[in-house]
Amino acid sequence: MTSSRPTPAARPVDIPSSRKILGFTGWNLFGLCAPMVVALISIPLFLRELGEERYGALMLIWMLVGYFGILDLGMGRAMTKMTAEYMGLNRQSLLPNIFWTALMMMVCLGLCGAFLLVGSSHWLVSSLLKIPLALQDETRRAFLVVSVGLPFTIAVTGLIGILETHQKFKLINLIRVPLGMATYLAPLAVLPFTNSLVAVVGVLIAVRILELLIFLFCCLAFIPILRMRLLWDPAMVKPLLTFGGWLTVSNIALPLMIHIDRFIVGATRTLTDVTFYSNPAEIAVKVLTLPRAWVSALFPPLTMHLAQQSPEADALFARSVKLLLLVLFPAILGLYTLAPEFLGIWLGPSFAVHSSTILRLLSAGIFVYSLAYLAFALLQSAGRPDLSARWHLMELIPFIAVAWWATRTWGIRGMAVIWALRGLTDFAVLFPLALRFVPAARSAIWRSSLLMGLGLGVLPLVSLCPAFLPRLGVAAGGWLLFSLLAWFRLLSPGEREWARRLIPGEKKASP
Repeated sequence: MTSSRPTPAARPVDIPSSRKILGFTGWNLFGLCAPMVVALISIPLFLRELGEERYGALMLIWMLVGYFGILDLGMGRAMTKMTAEYMGLNRQSLLPNIFWTALMMMVCLGLCGAFLLVGSSHWLVSSLLKIPLALQDETRRAFLVVSVGLPFTIAVTGLIGILETHQKFKLINLIRVPLGMATYLAPLAVLPFTNSLVAVVGVLIAVRILELLIFLFCCLAFIPILRMRLLWDPAMVKPLLTFGGWLTVSNIALPLMIHIDRFIVGATRTLTDVTFYSNPAEIAVKVLTLPRAWVSALFPPLTMHLAQQSPEADALFARSVKLLLLVLFPAILGLYTLAPEFLGIWLGPSFAVHSSTILRLLSAGIFVYSLAYLAFALLQSAGRPDLSARWHLMELIPFIAVAWWATRTWGIRGMAVIWALRGLTDFAVLFPLALRFVPAARSAIWRSSLLMGLGLGVLPLVSLCPAFLPRLGVAAGGWLLFSLLAWFRLLSPGEREWARRLIPGEKKASP
């Protein structure tokens, strides 16, 4: 169906500055972190009401549902990338073609995923996962409920990406906060009446459906050109599938390598071990909120600069790595230092004993992997997701094999060590690939890598101090040394001046 209304004339796109990107990142962090406060309060309540085994089963279900998101075949990020690229080249008239074609493809793929999940639910529950016999029927029915929500879960990523390319970060996150809180509060609301996994999963799916409807309305309301034409454009299918196809390889391998640790623990150990491992693993993975918030804001302008072959792409990427390193290290150091006390207060003394080392190992790994995430995003912005995809495909089978062996041999600590080492390997491989497209950033990346190595060296020194106050003192000294080296050896004079001007009340600067 084609409207007779004329398409508005394309206007040059205002590519956001680094300061604007920081502001967008702040909104992203608000939208992603505010619901985490609710999560921290909710998880102990879930544990108490569901029990360790039923809670462990819920975690496995939700991780598997997240992994089924790969069935969008990379369409969400491909839609965002093509939209940003066409905007950078001043070809906005084609945006409806990209939007509606990709959205229709994602809905169809979500339906295929739903049928696949329904067909495999019996095998998943009775054979792959170590679900106790008493919980198998309930878990199987929960999978059937989940299948209803897959098309909605898959399509929403593309809608958010379109709003991001149009710099609607405030709007996105004002919606994210209440919906993110509802993800935890809605299931809690049913627990006084039933502890059934089917009921808990059902309300979670209802929240996902509501999320898609709201974001679709916002896309049509705030981006008027999308209402001009509602059509299926066959010319868009090939570029979407070409980019998305390679990205799908990474989308299969990456969530698998990030989340399969819990499935390996579940397959080789007990559901109690899953609980002791999954909670620190969830905390560690939540650290990815920071690089994901930054990449969501960075990806559209970086894609626009690369499409225009602008040297600003090199400077923007180098500055991004530095800023992420400087913000990330204090957070990781604090988590590493306070792991026993935090887990003890949050979940109880048994978690402080069994999960502190797990949290420390995983936090070290996520520190390095978070920086590698920037290199992965740059390869996508440059239109070369095939490079990272080939690497992820190469490392997938060896990682699973070694992780399985380590878990069977050394338990959940063995799993945590292998998971952390994989982050270091990704960093060592992906950054040299990324620097082929931003060669002028090489010096800054090399200095950032050295500083990251120093940060990793501080972490084991902290764990050598069992007493709280000496441990805090070592951590403070490590942070001070890191900060001094970063200020005088990592940041350029212009960046130091820009950092000073970020202080409220100072004259604004846009590097």
